[in-house]
Amino acid sequence: APFSPSPSVQGQVVVAVVDAVPDHLDALGVLVGPDGAPPAALGSGRDELTAAGFTGALGTTLVVPRPGSPTVIAVGTGPDPDGAALRDAAAAFASASSPHAAVGLDLTSVTLAGELAGEAAVEGVVLARYAYDVLRREPAGRPVTDLVLVTSTDRVEGTRSGAARGRVLASATELARDLANTPHSHLTATRLAEIAVSLGAERGLDVEVFDADALREMQVGGLLAINQGSSEPPRMVRITYRPDGDPAGRLAIVGKGIMYDSGGLGIKPNDRIHAQMKNDMSGAAAALAAMAVLRDLGCRAEVTAYLMCTDNMPSGTAIALGDVITIRGGTTVEVMDTDAEGRVVMSDALVLATEDGVDAVIDIATLTGSALRALGSDMAALLGNHDEVLAQVEAAAVVTGEPVWRLPLHRRYRRQLDSLTADVMNVGYGDAGAITAALFLAEFVGDTPWAHIDMCGPAQVDDGRSWLPAGCSGFGARLLAQVAVDFRPPAA
Repeated sequence: APFSPSPSVQGQVVVAVVDAVPDHLDALGVLVGPDGAPPAALGSGRDELTAAGFTGALGTTLVVPRPGSPTVIAVGTGPDPDGAALRDAAAAFASASSPHAAVGLDLTSVTLAGELAGEAAVEGVVLARYAYDVLRREPAGRPVTDLVLVTSTDRVEGTRSGAARGRVLASATELARDLANTPHSHLTATRLAEIAVSLGAERGLDVEVFDADALREMQVGGLLAINQGSSEPPRMVRITYRPDGDPAGRLAIVGKGIMYDSGGLGIKPNDRIHAQMKNDMSGAAAALAAMAVLRDLGCRAEVTAYLMCTDNMPSGTAIALGDVITIRGGTTVEVMDTDAEGRVVMSDALVLATEDGVDAVIDIATLTGSALRALGSDMAALLGNHDEVLAQVEAAAVVTGEPVWRLPLHRRYRRQLDSLTADVMNVGYGDAGAITAALFLAEFVGDTPWAHIDMCGPAQVDDGRSWLPAGCSGFGARLLAQVAVDFRPPAA
């Protein structure tokens, strides 16, 4: 069966903002801090909560017995919650109310601006309840069908605006999760391109799809070389968002779209990591999902995304170690590791983006185990050649709760990529694999301001937590969308 989005991506969650608790709810969450009198909606005092062991610490929950309906759940916020804490609290409520489809969250005690509170609450609830059920006979969990946010009358309008934005951003992450969770037997490069075309027509995007013949004509040598071993044809998808009026800058996004990574002739071991390699197109998924919501977010920049899509498979025609390929623009690459294919397919797109004269380029990829080993699974590595662009990514990461950590683009390691045969090798021989991978990519951006996001760690969640259920996380979709919305051309 071909890929199809989960019901949540199709917009079946109805979000409402009101100033009184409606009668139809199955469960109501009431936010409670560690001090002071609990909100009246809870129907219990501080002494009763303490006796039950509830402290108000962030993410803690307690079902409070109360006659009648709905079920009331106390949700700890910790002291002085910011947007990130409120998102986590909303996620805790979503998990605690998992048997229920029609749920509400009482925000009357929240002191955050209504826009921020509404956005964080919707993201927390919707993303925590996500489940990839497309290929199951029975659903793994119960989705939210109705989400009601209760706030004071004077905050309804602001909260409603924030809730609408939160629903749009959550849908981007849901789409990225659906794409990355789909097995490669159900989601080929060809099918991903078809999805992009369909979404483009819905969302006001210009979508161009390039097949193998077009790629040969364009001398996109990296993508074609990695595709040599696959029976599935490659696709490069170029998606362009153009705002109404004069754009506030031009941004390019490059996403790694390895639909399945066997390692090529350097085949991976037969373990859970190998089975997980359906998610090696998470960068392309994040880029596509971000592009799909830019118009709804009112993005003022012109944004072009390149999705570089192929399998990396072993066969008699697969690229071999020691082979030399030519990237668009003429740079020759000696392939010293067929399992370092992502940087190779992205190099062509980086050249195309810089040829287009954009103000900045951001690439995103599940690129190196080195980044995972250095930073763990909670954050992505961030490297690049321009402090202002890197700072814009860091700022967006704080807003979206998708953390990045800056690593140095240490130029002395560049010599590890020196080849006796070609201009550059695709891997270094030292230990700083995340840095040498970024240095390889830097060969193809020239002086264009550029940031590289290595999301190998946070792309996959092994143990569900907060608003991140187990499985593919959809990391980067909201991050890229936020960068695009806030984008400003960097100073020369």
